[in-house]
Amino acid sequence: MEKTPFVTKEALLEIVKEYPTPFHIYDEKGIRENAEKLKQAFSWNKGYREYFAVKATPNPFILNILKDYGCGADCSSMTELMMSDAIGYSGSDIMFSSNDTPAEEFQLADQLGGIINLDDITHIEFLEKAIGHIPETISCRYNPGGIFKISNDIMDNPGDSKYGMTTEQLFEAFKILKSKGAKKFGIHAFLASNTVTNEYYPLLAKVLFELAVKLKEETGAEITFINLSGGIGIPYRPGQESNDIMAIGEGVRKVYEEILVPNDMGDVAIYTELGRFMLGPYGGLVTEAIHEKHTHKEYIGVDACAVNLMRPAMYGAYHHITVMGKEQEACSHKYDVVGSLCENNDKFAIDRMMPEIEKGDLLFIHDTGAHGYAMGYNYNGKLRSAELLLKENGEVKLIRRAETPKDYFATFDFCDILKNTKYDI
Repeated sequence: MEKTPFVTKEALLEIVKEYPTPFHIYDEKGIRENAEKLKQAFSWNKGYREYFAVKATPNPFILNILKDYGCGADCSSMTELMMSDAIGYSGSDIMFSSNDTPAEEFQLADQLGGIINLDDITHIEFLEKAIGHIPETISCRYNPGGIFKISNDIMDNPGDSKYGMTTEQLFEAFKILKSKGAKKFGIHAFLASNTVTNEYYPLLAKVLFELAVKLKEETGAEITFINLSGGIGIPYRPGQESNDIMAIGEGVRKVYEEILVPNDMGDVAIYTELGRFMLGPYGGLVTEAIHEKHTHKEYIGVDACAVNLMRPAMYGAYHHITVMGKEQEACSHKYDVVGSLCENNDKFAIDRMMPEIEKGDLLFIHDTGAHGYAMGYNYNGKLRSAELLLKENGEVKLIRRAETPKDYFATFDFCDILKNTKYDI
């Protein structure tokens, strides 16, 4: 598929008059259309629900859009729980899936009535001590170990993952939880990340559905939901074919009817906790070319850096870049597109063939709607950028302001040294 920005150069030139670059911008129309399509893909399952992975795009304005489509919130930290609570999520609206979890986070999840998803068998005792009981509805995270393959292609390596319980631990955990008062159970697993194939979810579903049947037979547990978690990816590169969510939903339905229905488990709800698939393509990082450098390579310096988008520096991840207004020009120049951090991995593109870039050009970095702003940080004292929402009617709304030096220094509010500075902090 082609990579086309969801906002025009003309619109961006107006936007930057009010909101200086860099900033992340999100496409409300695209988000809504995608959420509706996901809902349709799993409409065959009466209890289906998407629990949006808040960690991907932790912004209340985004959560409220998804709330319109019945989405819950998948939280993994105290502040994600607090944000979800603040916008009106409670009870079964919340899934709490964390690991190495502090007691106070379990306590808040329980106070909110959220569904707790345990990562390890030792967390049963820890949870009981933290909240004083075992919830009647509880979930456990499963890790089968080994290599996860589709046909002959290795998708990921669960055996190296820190998440989840072994098969033996899972069966033992269900027995222990049942003896301590748990009445309704869920199973959760995440075996591969960012898969661009329609086969992943149905294959994962088969593994979990067969496991659910055995768990019910051997432990007598009432399994009320199975959470397929995330893992449905997006095409970051031009020419990559995107996932067909309708085909994925149909693939899961077939396995459901082959395995669960004949075993009198046709009322089990299917949950998902997608982040990247829900938001990734519907966000972009807009930055301006401010320098060019001609040494051993050709460099374009932009006013964004890895604090605005960490994925290229952290994973070597590819994000396509459009030079706004030059979409039809030949990609005749080879550039490294870099930020200003004191780190040589602060590069949005390496040896990338692009149209000629001049200082002042606006660059649109694609697919930053998930794990973009969310992974930001303050190395070098850099400040995180604003987040904007391009509304369906074409208006632009500020949904998170850019950080200021005052924000950066705020945690020194106890420090008299900084009170005498000439700066307004």
